[in-house]
Amino acid sequence: MKIATYNVNGVNGRLEVLLRWLDEASPDVVCLQELKAPDPKFPAKAIEAAGYGAVWHGQKSWNGVAILAKESKPLLTRKGLPGDPDDSQSRYIEAAVEGMVIGCLYLPNGNPYPGPKFEYKLAWFKRLADYAAELMELEVPVILAGDYNVMPTELDVYKPERWLDDALFRIEVRGAFRELIGQGWVDAVRDLHPSERIYTFWDYFRNAYARDAGLRIDHFLLSPDVAARLSRAGVDKHVRGWEHTSDHAPVWIELSNNRTARRKRNGR
Repeated sequence: MKIATYNVNGVNGRLEVLLRWLDEASPDVVCLQELKAPDPKFPAKAIEAAGYGAVWHGQKSWNGVAILAKESKPLLTRKGLPGDPDDSQSRYIEAAVEGMVIGCLYLPNGNPYPGPKFEYKLAWFKRLADYAAELMELEVPVILAGDYNVMPTELDVYKPERWLDDALFRIEVRGAFRELIGQGWVDAVRDLHPSERIYTFWDYFRNAYARDAGLRIDHFLLSPDVAARLSRAGVDKHVRGWEHTSDHAPVWIELSNNRTARRKRNGR
């Protein structure tokens, strides 16, 4: 089973890119972020014609999230992250797919640091951690995938010394990510590639993609029962080089049909 996450950076403006990648990569499930489209403007018919059912939580400006599933419609279980009834931003959606709970998230950017946007980011992260702890207690497999806007370690950023005061690399944010992992979640890409510089985002400016001056900010966190099935993970980096594409590239994992993959990989 192949599951992907992709910050599409405008689903209607980059619909051709999205459909081209869906046809090429053929993932079974896709989490999309930064739709930049209110609910009525989500291109459901075009995505259905590509063979995917969808649930979405749209917003006109920078937010919006969706979950796609091949040849079926995900069963919507939640729109919005709990913990703040006054938070109207469309940053979390959750669905049941193939016996799993999949949460698709778009964590706030938080810049400029310091300031209210950074404080909102930390508060949203705290709400995510509280809810993730509840999900971890469920007796079902769970995946939390999306754009976390966090570079967990120096390995995840080109020239980390330039990012010390950026909200994506602040010590408080990296600490919040470590605490989340500490609940028992497995960072899928880093679990399979513990020492490689793997990036998922390249800025549009300063020739970043050509220089591979990237960041790893799009992550899969897996509950232990999903991590036991993890067999492969990667980034479709070449998509970032397509014309009129997002500044992110799709990230994907593959799950085997049994629970031995991770044990074999770790020598157990």
